[in-house]
Amino acid sequence: MIDRHSYVDQAKRLVVKVGSNVLTAAQGLNLPMIYALSKQISHLMEGGREVMLVTSGAMASGQKKIGLSRRPDEIPKRQAVAAVGQAGLIREYEKAFGVYDIKVAQILLTGDDLRSSRQRYLNARNTLNTLLSWKIIPIINENDTVVVEEIKFGDNDNLSAMIALLMNADLLINLTDINGLHTGDPRQEANAALIELVETIDKSIEKIAGHIPGALGTGGMLSKIKAADKVTNAGIPMIIANGLAPDILLKLVSGENLGTLFLPAKEKLSSRKCWIGYNVKPNGVLRIDNGAVKAIVERGTSLLPGGIKEVQGSFGVGDAVELIGMDGSRIAVGLVNYSAADIRKIAGCQTDRIQECLGQKLFDEIIHRDNLTVLNDCLP
Repeated sequence: MIDRHSYVDQAKRLVVKVGSNVLTAAQGLNLPMIYALSKQISHLMEGGREVMLVTSGAMASGQKKIGLSRRPDEIPKRQAVAAVGQAGLIREYEKAFGVYDIKVAQILLTGDDLRSSRQRYLNARNTLNTLLSWKIIPIINENDTVVVEEIKFGDNDNLSAMIALLMNADLLINLTDINGLHTGDPRQEANAALIELVETIDKSIEKIAGHIPGALGTGGMLSKIKAADKVTNAGIPMIIANGLAPDILLKLVSGENLGTLFLPAKEKLSSRKCWIGYNVKPNGVLRIDNGAVKAIVERGTSLLPGGIKEVQGSFGVGDAVELIGMDGSRIAVGLVNYSAADIRKIAGCQTDRIQECLGQKLFDEIIHRDNLTVLNDCLP
């Protein structure tokens, strides 16, 4: 049995994600839950911990204010509802934390803010660090009012993972409406058993999670597993637990064996590799042969031109590209040393022919291993 104290006792910086199923009541926001969360987080802060809160609930808040019986189907209407609801959501958090003399700050982000520019990524980190130093709770949500598919995080599970990576958090807690990852959907299967510990996320774990959908939010259990994959690779443990359970945050941080604990990887990715693998949006694709896949995954080598079979997209030097195997499986994300046009000219060549094909040779590697992040998608 893993002693959870070793993972939570020293966790000073926490990201807490609260899902729609926890924050939504029949008539809109679950206000008692918001007050319960604020009370627990205030206790954590009193104990010297820093907390960032990634929250859903804007849509539920907006629906109630406008008087809608359900979420609209049209994107502009959904964005308008979120705009109305976000104001109400942050107001309720401000009132709830105000009981404990804690100030809150609203942070609305799009995927572009953390993926398109390293400078914007660092700016976001600086702002959050300043708020934490001032003992102010950052309340973070996706900017649903302006977001379009190209710049979406996908869901708040992914957003919470990206915030944990951005801020080098010590622990990510994901609160949902079930007790954790189960062998099946506990809402439908009476014999579904709780999986208390996940040491490695592989295809079998993803398969189990794929059968447990979300009720209200955009992400089901699979999106939470993908979030866990990101943070554990960076050396950050994650817990999925039931946010409706009394004092759940305090119990988890005290080391109680609740929910599902995902252990951090033994070999921690650097901050830069985390940014490349999980924040940067690829601008193209390189299909590589089986030999290159094996060399990259098993030996941690750079990508040379000889292993490239196909170039997809138009990208420049320094852009991020996705590496896929011959079967279409995702292998890695990396920053290229050559443009798409030049890679097409040297794909399949040995490195000693780069000068001949291009008229110059700046690098042997298409992607140096220091700029390459292997993804868990390629695990058996």
